[in-house]
Amino acid sequence: MNFLPSRSLSLLFALLFALLGALLLPGLSSAQSYPSKPIRLVVPFPAGGPTDIVARPLAILLGENLKQQVVIDNRGGAGGSIGADLVAKSAPDGYTLLMGTVGTNAINGSLYKQLAYDTIKDFTPIALVASAPVVIVVNPATNINTLADLVREAKAKPDSIGFGSAGNGTPGHLTGALFETTAKIKLKHIPYKGSAPAMTDLIGGQIPVMFDPIQSAITHINSGRVRPLAVTSKNRSPLLPNVPTVAELGYPQFESTAWWAVFGPAKMPAAITDKLRAETQKVAASAAFKERLGNLGVLPNTDFKESLADFQTKEIAKWARTVRDSGATVD
Repeated sequence: MNFLPSRSLSLLFALLFALLGALLLPGLSSAQSYPSKPIRLVVPFPAGGPTDIVARPLAILLGENLKQQVVIDNRGGAGGSIGADLVAKSAPDGYTLLMGTVGTNAINGSLYKQLAYDTIKDFTPIALVASAPVVIVVNPATNINTLADLVREAKAKPDSIGFGSAGNGTPGHLTGALFETTAKIKLKHIPYKGSAPAMTDLIGGQIPVMFDPIQSAITHINSGRVRPLAVTSKNRSPLLPNVPTVAELGYPQFESTAWWAVFGPAKMPAAITDKLRAETQKVAASAAFKERLGNLGVLPNTDFKESLADFQTKEIAKWARTVRDSGATVD
């Protein structure tokens, strides 16, 4: 039996270690030097909207943590799908990120007949950063004073009580559809082109009920022009501490929130993903982020026991059922 001389063995092992190092070092060095240039955070909606309001303070604080500027890039259109698709098709190097929403990364996969991206396969989930409930509001002139009143009237007159929303497939519309299924009632959905015209008709008495994100409705609630019946989050909103949750009022499993989370393209390096996740979670849990979000009802996420990937999977399943039951589709 022939054996290699000890010197040859030493050379062989040295070559193997050198090869292994060559394979590993690029990934390690890129993670250690990341980020070495500004990061683009794509906001898939126009400037000034709820997603933009969450993204801008996040970008400032995340940039401070990472010692690199995080630049907002507003790419609105198609319910957020244009901006989301841009990120899905970007290089997975950590320099293009998405300010994803319940729409772009949970609802749109079921709502749109043709979607250019896959909500799971085309993204790397990083961190959930904020959420806001929908609030069920009525015109004060109606005789609907409680959620029980709404359910009772809807059961007595199926498909006759109209509820407004910001449009087909929006969180308000689908929260209303989810409540119909949960409470075993049938309402009549009236879609508008945005929250503002729907709220105008609610205040004017053209519609009796509306399901609307709290940040859009809070001014009108505080002025007394509309009356809140319930919020749809797990816990009461600090903005409306005297308004109960739907869960408190006899529907314990009910929860529906608009949410915002950071995603990257699929196949991002683990080391870069881990760094981004740690720094993003640090921002979300900070007093500075909470302060910069202001008093609009959008709450930062401070509980990271559940991964964004697991949370997203559950949200996709929930909203797929709701979209199917409501019959909502968008071409």
